[in-house]
Amino acid sequence: MILCCGEALIDMLPRTSVDGEQAFAPYAGGAVFNTAIALGRLGAPSGYLGGLSEDLFGQILADALSASKVDFSLCPRSPRPTTLAFVTLTDGQARYAFYDENTAGRMLTESDLPMLGDETQALFFGGISLVSEPQADSYAALCAAAGDRVVMIDPNIRPGFITDEARYRSRLAGMLTRADIIKISDEDMEWLGTDAASLLSGETRVVLVTRGAEGVDVVTARGTKRVPARRVEVVDTVGAGDTFNAGFLSGLHQAGLLTRAALAEATEEALSLAADLGARAAAVTVSRAGANPPWDTEL
Repeated sequence: MILCCGEALIDMLPRTSVDGEQAFAPYAGGAVFNTAIALGRLGAPSGYLGGLSEDLFGQILADALSASKVDFSLCPRSPRPTTLAFVTLTDGQARYAFYDENTAGRMLTESDLPMLGDETQALFFGGISLVSEPQADSYAALCAAAGDRVVMIDPNIRPGFITDEARYRSRLAGMLTRADIIKISDEDMEWLGTDAASLLSGETRVVLVTRGAEGVDVVTARGTKRVPARRVEVVDTVGAGDTFNAGFLSGLHQAGLLTRAALAEATEEALSLAADLGARAAAVTVSRAGANPPWDTEL
């Protein structure tokens, strides 16, 4: 199982009622949640770990995971509320108002973490769950205790969410050092003050640098290979990176490369094929509204 560890939340999207009143509609979301959903739809053994509420929004999240064949049996459930993100649009630009205090996801502690068995082959971390505490510290502890499992991290840095920059930088640096695979953007690297070559230190074997419409660079100690993006009519880019992450991990799983030993010996061609699966899956996601990853039959 590829266990995706991080945030699940409800996006409250602006709508207009039949009577013309302004309203909000709830949609399951969250970067790590989206990656778990995409993995399940692509036919990979997908799992999700995060604090899930027992409230009605938590049930929406649980139902969405079940519908996409994602195992969430490791999730601690609590009566705490679900994180909500209210979205408003100004000239087409989205702005978010987060309601995350004392939520089931944010209040995940190290004592809530499960003992991982042999069925968990790889761990994925990322998103805003690496910012807010105590959950961020809990995921960092799980990453440090990953053992011989493959670890992938997509920091997807949102500076506006960071309140304690020094602590965030220290925690993220430790996690990135342990990661076998890092997916990162130019903006992320600029904020961190690093580059792809510098990230290829410690235990990291692959750095995936996203280039938007130009594709993604697959960077290893042996060199860099550009994998082009697929040309499609873009509706919106919500969930594109999350879907790419799932496609890359699914491609590694299909090729038998989801072990640390196999990943260390993976060829440029094999890694490029996995990245291409990610690009193809992401192309479907951007061609339709919202974070709606494709099923394997759509590829």
